[in-house]
Amino acid sequence: MKVLSLSRNLLRCYTSVSSRTYTSASSTFKYGDLQVHKSTQLGEKPDPETLVFGKKFTDHMLTVEWSADKGWEAPQISPFANLSLHPASTVFHYAVELYEGLKAYRGADDEVRVFRPYENMKRMLSTAERATLPLFDSVELMRCMAHLVHLDLDWVPASTTSSLYIRPTFIGIESSLGVNNPGRALLFVILSPVGPYFKTGTFNPVSLYADTVNVRAWKGGVGNFKLGSNYGPTIYPQKLAEKKGCQQILWLDGDEHNLTEVGTMNIFIFWDNEQGERELLSPPLDGTILPGITRKSLLQLAERWGEFKVSERPLTMPQLASALKENRVHEMFGAGTACVVCPVGSILYKGEQLEVPTMRDGGQLCTRFYETLMDIQYGRMEHEWSYTIDDLLAGRRTN
Repeated sequence: MKVLSLSRNLLRCYTSVSSRTYTSASSTFKYGDLQVHKSTQLGEKPDPETLVFGKKFTDHMLTVEWSADKGWEAPQISPFANLSLHPASTVFHYAVELYEGLKAYRGADDEVRVFRPYENMKRMLSTAERATLPLFDSVELMRCMAHLVHLDLDWVPASTTSSLYIRPTFIGIESSLGVNNPGRALLFVILSPVGPYFKTGTFNPVSLYADTVNVRAWKGGVGNFKLGSNYGPTIYPQKLAEKKGCQQILWLDGDEHNLTEVGTMNIFIFWDNEQGERELLSPPLDGTILPGITRKSLLQLAERWGEFKVSERPLTMPQLASALKENRVHEMFGAGTACVVCPVGSILYKGEQLEVPTMRDGGQLCTRFYETLMDIQYGRMEHEWSYTIDDLLAGRRTN
């Protein structure tokens, strides 16, 4: 089938030619083998207006087990439940783990859509290779996840400020204390109806602490992969930033203090650059930055609009500070699946509070980005980036 052929070609791009003891995409689970065990006790659906991020979960979950001896087992949808794992499981000791995050949105037409899911699959496969976890066919996983969402469709909020968060997670579960690629693995998917990511609500400016001590990622590391081990170590610095009165960290890299990410988001600056050009700038994917799907979408939208220069290049904190003092910065914002677009209001850097005028004139560009993405995600605008559940169940791909 053509769709599966395209998917396998994509997987080969992420498969090294070196000798491997873990599986390739030629061995994959199949949607046609999916086993469904429905829950007899359905949970109460929450009020969309009171939802917070990631605290409530739906009635069912998807699990798929893999072993070096047997390969992939049949995927299963079963009632949401705790996992039972051996205390020596690889995930607990050496953080052999990855995850993804994507969302399902209910439109005014009551259709449920998912935004650019195969971009998440591409990144998940890339991260799985780096984590020495087995590969799989992305179309088969998407069809299984679409079935899970369809089964729990009533959990997708009928709200333009809420959505259903989809969390695929992949862990090593071999019971061994040796440092090696695991001989057993578990892929599971859980669903969570979510509201705004930040406690301040949707689209309210956040304050940043430009951290000159702690580093999120470094060249030659794994900052460009969606590994849980990239996030756990950021919690302590985040708490320090909060003690300084800031909501998020602006992560810097190197002696030059290059901007990389903000919190768990990619970062954008809309300014007049040193040459006097109106420019949208985002730091380049140099191995320290996660290739975000929202980041890619904003850059592609800006390129299509063709109204200003669009660049992916380094920017240092001293350069940004100078531009702010010279009134050359118009807007600064973060972007990611959880928050969509988040304006920045201020930066604390080396004891100096720098005000960012993002919302002084209403944040015209970040508002335009936010509204455009929301229109696509909620189906108010027909777009190739938006997939209905029926599209995904059928294995259809449009980009």
